[in-house]
Amino acid sequence: MAFTYFFRDMQTLEMIRDYVIPELRTRRYIHIWDAGCAMGPEPYSLAMVLRENMGMIFRNVRIHATDIDNSNLFGDIIKKGVYPREQVQRIPVDIFDRYFSPTGEAGHFQISEEIRNSVSFTKHDLLSLKPIRTGLNLILCKNVLLHFQERERIEVLQMFHDALDGGYLALEQTQKMPCELEDYFEPVVANAQLYRKVCQ
Repeated sequence: MAFTYFFRDMQTLEMIRDYVIPELRTRRYIHIWDAGCAMGPEPYSLAMVLRENMGMIFRNVRIHATDIDNSNLFGDIIKKGVYPREQVQRIPVDIFDRYFSPTGEAGHFQISEEIRNSVSFTKHDLLSLKPIRTGLNLILCKNVLLHFQERERIEVLQMFHDALDGGYLALEQTQKMPCELEDYFEPVVANAQLYRKVCQ
């Protein structure tokens, strides 16, 4: 089972807060795809950042979390939103206090219903090259593409481009945009892997 924890990539979350959320706030409905979500800390971390910075507009947010999930365990874990202490201990204290409560199981905490309701999980294979939907405003894909061959990475990124509605793409910091796709995405900031779709 893939291991991760909450607020693992603060740089990406801060870039989304500063550059993406101001535009998302202008949308009536907001659809986000977290491709390769593992057990859920990443989409839930994003959901909390969105809730902190969007207020009641957050009720219009839908985060579509997907993973190939060969273990067949991720769906239940994400739906329940219960995580052990070692996965939540890096969450800022004020945010943790707002969105988590202890469960009957020692050392485990459940994320709030409001945050859980913003995230839905579906099994999905990125190499099918079929997006979960179109009209997306933001796609996160981190620690996944590095496992693919170069041609596969390009094809998946092209699929992301087609699925975005003039929105944003966030990749892991080690995954550079292939030169073949430089006309498809423009960097939002220097030295960071946040891009905006270029309409062809």
